[in-house]
Amino acid sequence: VQLQASGGGLVQAGASLRLSCKVSGHLFSNYHMAWFRQAPGRERAFVAAVTFLGRTFYGDSVKGRFTASRDNAANTMYLQMNNLAPEDTAVYYCVRTRVNIAISEMTARAAGTYNDWGQGTQVTVSS
Repeated sequence: VQLQASGGGLVQAGASLRLSCKVSGHLFSNYHMAWFRQAPGRERAFVAAVTFLGRTFYGDSVKGRFTASRDNAANTMYLQMNNLAPEDTAVYYCVRTRVNIAISEMTARAAGTYNDWGQGTQVTVSS
């Protein structure tokens, strides 16, 4: 399987970006998906998740600014990021669980819940 993240770039504080994650293979609608990010010198952090039923969960630092969504027909997950701040600078990874597992808000935030990881896309926000 391939998880291809795209849409990153260099923007100024206050700008918006939309990340996409295209997933190869079948049964995309049977997997929970999420975004994690990792800034230099910092631990990997949960950003947002979209369950296969479309329920969303967000990390505290992005609530109200970021919106995760998915298009099952296109095998693609999105992350709309508004009002970006320098502290959002990181490599953003899209991730996928195993098929048809149960998930809760607590487990959705844990990196260990996810089985497949993409290569990441760099987001840099200047002040």
